[in-house]
Amino acid sequence: MTTASRVRPTGADTSRVGTGRILALLAGCLALLVAALFASVMFGSKTTSFGDVVDVLTGDGDPYLTTVVESRYPRTALGVLTGACLAVAGTLMQGVTRNPLAEPGILGINAGAAAGIVTGTAFAGATGSWATLWWAMPGALLTGVFVHVLGGGGAGSSPVRLVLAGAVLAAVLNAYIQAVALSKPKVFDSYRYWVVGALGGRGWDVFWSVVPFAAAGLCAAVLLAPGLNTLALGDESATSLGANPAVLRACGLATATVVSAAATAAVGPIAFVGLGVPHIVRALVGPDFRLQIGFAVLLGPTLMLLADVIGRVLLRPEELMVGVVTAFVGAPALLFAVRRMRGTA
Repeated sequence: MTTASRVRPTGADTSRVGTGRILALLAGCLALLVAALFASVMFGSKTTSFGDVVDVLTGDGDPYLTTVVESRYPRTALGVLTGACLAVAGTLMQGVTRNPLAEPGILGINAGAAAGIVTGTAFAGATGSWATLWWAMPGALLTGVFVHVLGGGGAGSSPVRLVLAGAVLAAVLNAYIQAVALSKPKVFDSYRYWVVGALGGRGWDVFWSVVPFAAAGLCAAVLLAPGLNTLALGDESATSLGANPAVLRACGLATATVVSAAATAAVGPIAFVGLGVPHIVRALVGPDFRLQIGFAVLLGPTLMLLADVIGRVLLRPEELMVGVVTAFVGAPALLFAVRRMRGTA
């Protein structure tokens, strides 16, 4: 696989994006996020109007409608949290590996989480969202550690070796998953529901259980952003500027693993968010990772919530899993971003 530098050398060149443009983009992204939040608590299997939701939010709602709207709060909160985690994880991975195709799946995080769930279900009788969460989390984290070790660890690590290690480990884990799931029908039933990726059916317990990991990872991503700008100039340039490329790469990979593991363990593997949002953000704000991380935190949840709302509305009273919808919603946006990048390359 070519890990060429489609992710451009991304020094802290912010001159091409003016302050006025950044503020306008920030206001637009915040407005989109607020609209997505409102839509997420407004739409569901039970029809509620704009006025009903406003009454509930202001404390004047009918008791029944209040119960209906409040039942959507955990789902909305989980969409915000996991959307931010996946978008930031993709941004970090694309920066660390200098590969525009990098996302949680390419480094084996999804396969590691799935392997953890299959193992827990088959050999420990784990069932339910809470149990699968605590089997998926260590599976994803251990996979991230193995990828880093197989990719060369500290001084010997390189973007190419990391991506190859992730691809190899994911292939091995997928073979293990298929072998176990196909030989045990009950395991297959549990696995096939999780592997699609969904926000529904999760409560506040799942949300609060992943908050510490997500919060720690997102804070670390903000702190790493200046270092990623330096790393994107190339290892030699980064070293000459006083940075340690191996340490930056290890910290970036570890942070991306933690946030993507938290999101994947909570809601299953969600396609496109980790891959597409970084491209959209880069097209909007340019190469500075400090801006990319900030806008990924806004646009990731927006895309996740809007995809979930579309999945709820299309097949009322049934619904499509958000993991299915994200690919259809995100693909046109990614194609647009790619065309813009080609035009400016």
